[in-house]
Amino acid sequence: MKNTYHIRGIQQIGIGVTDIEVAWKWYREHFGADIKVFDDDETANFMLPYTGGSPQRRRAILAISLQGGGGFEIWQYKGRQSLAPTFQIQLGDLGIYAAKIGCSNVSKAHALFTSQGDVVSEIVQDCIGREYFWMKDPFGNSFQVISNSFVFANQNKPTQLVCGAIVGVPNIEEAKKVYQDILGYNEVVFQTNENKHNDFSFVSGGNDEFKRIVLRHTEKRVGGFGVLLGPSEIELVEVTTRTPRNMFEGRFWGDQGFIHLCFDMFGMDNLRQVCKDKGYAFTIDSFEALKGSSFDMGDSSGLFSYIEDNGGTLIEFVEAHKLPMIKGFALDLKNRNPLKPLPKWLIKLLRFKKYKEK
Repeated sequence: MKNTYHIRGIQQIGIGVTDIEVAWKWYREHFGADIKVFDDDETANFMLPYTGGSPQRRRAILAISLQGGGGFEIWQYKGRQSLAPTFQIQLGDLGIYAAKIGCSNVSKAHALFTSQGDVVSEIVQDCIGREYFWMKDPFGNSFQVISNSFVFANQNKPTQLVCGAIVGVPNIEEAKKVYQDILGYNEVVFQTNENKHNDFSFVSGGNDEFKRIVLRHTEKRVGGFGVLLGPSEIELVEVTTRTPRNMFEGRFWGDQGFIHLCFDMFGMDNLRQVCKDKGYAFTIDSFEALKGSSFDMGDSSGLFSYIEDNGGTLIEFVEAHKLPMIKGFALDLKNRNPLKPLPKWLIKLLRFKKYKEK
């Protein structure tokens, strides 16, 4: 394993909110994100380039679903007001436009969410013929609920969780250095240049013309929680009929919206060198900040780092060392074979962290 690193899947997508309890309730009720991996109320000391140069108080909850997919890191400032975007975000603006939510039965989920009065589009087909629909949460964040057969453990929920993201970039060819060369999304499923796309017409800015590419990984994600996170894809869009704006223009990381895309991985030292060689060096590195010690987040610990893609979108890497599974039992991930997946029965112990609705 010398000179290698392993991406195990999308661990979570970060979402900045104004009320963490209200937001988590919505994500539980709609997407089944009912297992609280951690609940951390501390000061963010290491993100200074993205928080105005000062440490910021915040609370973060990592919520997942045993149905499968990556989770949501729901993030709320405690010492300042979380700011909304200063302009109408449009598809193609720089940043994460939408989270892709896996769904085994798109028509059934669409009927359910429509009956609940949620904001949804009609069912459409994407560029490779898969059914999906657009949906917004009450906080203005967009979700693409898309046909996806991967399920870790059937929980009788309408959807799985995160199976990818739609990201606005200024130049797709340059962005490939990050998403293909570093993150391993090596398979081009679809690519087109400067076209209008009917399935985009339901969202803000969707009638512009775009270069568009869908990327997947051909290598099976191995080790750790990869069997829970499942396969994923990245869809990059480059708007060609206007100049895109940065979604967090004039705001801090952690303000309202999708704040980062986080990957579970192993081999931080090797990844650090690869990112540097590709021209995308770590902008945040907990290993250096803590002089080699693990970073504690609630009862969990590990290493984390960030890079920016060519449009400034933040991508986080987490190498977990310790994760509490049930009261009195924390999983030691640092000293186990990084290529060996965790047994399903062990991952299913997380059901004891399931939120009990009152």
